[in-house]
Amino acid sequence: MNFDPMIDVRLSPTTLSFGYGSGVFGPRCEFRRMNDIRSSLLEPHCCGPDPVYAIAMDVGKISHRDELLRRSLLFGVVAYANGKLGKEFVRSQGHVHAISRHCQCSTPELLEIWQGSAVVYMQESVEDDPGRCFALEAEPGDKVVIPPGWAHCVINVDPGEVMVFGAWCVRDYGFDYGAIRAHGGLAWFPLSDESRGVKWERNPTYEVCSIIKRHSREYPELNVWREMPIYEQFSRNPESLRWISDPAKVASTWQRFEP
Repeated sequence: MNFDPMIDVRLSPTTLSFGYGSGVFGPRCEFRRMNDIRSSLLEPHCCGPDPVYAIAMDVGKISHRDELLRRSLLFGVVAYANGKLGKEFVRSQGHVHAISRHCQCSTPELLEIWQGSAVVYMQESVEDDPGRCFALEAEPGDKVVIPPGWAHCVINVDPGEVMVFGAWCVRDYGFDYGAIRAHGGLAWFPLSDESRGVKWERNPTYEVCSIIKRHSREYPELNVWREMPIYEQFSRNPESLRWISDPAKVASTWQRFEP
């Protein structure tokens, strides 16, 4: 990969799976296939790569296993296939983080792009009025914070390359898909235009009029900086990521949060 995440996780692009180096544990990948995500696509019957993406949840250094359990933190790695989903870029179906039993609320997520070009799309709500909608461009080394309760998906905007990212979330994570599937997807569909950019098409089942497009940023309010890989941040200072499994500790940060 073209970014060093400072944890020995190796991508096999032909099988869309991961291997782990000495001192690193991790599971076999789970795969999300076309039939798993069709109900959230602009063209539900389109063709595309299958599997669409692969997920390895609970990855880490063996020396950190007890600390990860104690802090209720989970690290995952995800790989998105190259290609397209009909008119759309390859993407996840979109979800909201379910209520965690650990902290009794929806929890945030911290993403870090490792390979390829991504856009992280998020919206404040899954109601008919989705609130503010953001599309954040991210390249290898860039970080994106998804606030508690926001609906979101990650998009591979380079059809010629597999896209990979790592992420921190709460250990008892869960995904809520119901309202998004009922709307036939999120509030905006990421279509591929002729210049290889993203053309955003509105989902008419929502009352929405605009999307805010920008590049990802650093998050000094959460001690997240571009030059520090997010797994290495945990290695050096596990307490600095407490806000992921205990978001109430920084409750004021989430009020009118700007991704």
